[in-house]
Amino acid sequence: MENLNGYLIVSAILFSIGTIGVLTRKNAIVIFMCIELMLNAVNLTFVALSRHLGNLDGQIFVFFIMTVAAAEAAVGLALIIAFFNNKETIDVDDINLMKW
Repeated sequence: MENLNGYLIVSAILFSIGTIGVLTRKNAIVIFMCIELMLNAVNLTFVALSRHLGNLDGQIFVFFIMTVAAAEAAVGLALIIAFFNNKETIDVDDINLMKW
C-alpha cells in the first residue's frame, strides 16, 4: 500500500495555494483557476482515501466533482466574457453590478 500521508500532504499544499490565490488575486480568470486547483486537491484526497480504504466511494465523488467543475468552468468563462464585453475589464474590484 502506498504512503497515504504523502498524498494528503500534497493535497493540503495544493488546497492552500488555491485558497491563497482566491483570497489575494483580483483577476477573475486567475480566481477561477485557483478554485479549480482547490477542487483538484479535494479530488486527490478522495482518490487517495478511496484507494487506502479499498472501496470506490471516493472515486464516485471525484466523478461528480469533475462534472460540476466542468460546468462551473463553462458558466464562469461565459460570465467573464460577458463582463469583459460590458466593462472592458476582468478585475473583480471593477466588476460591481450593484453600482450604476
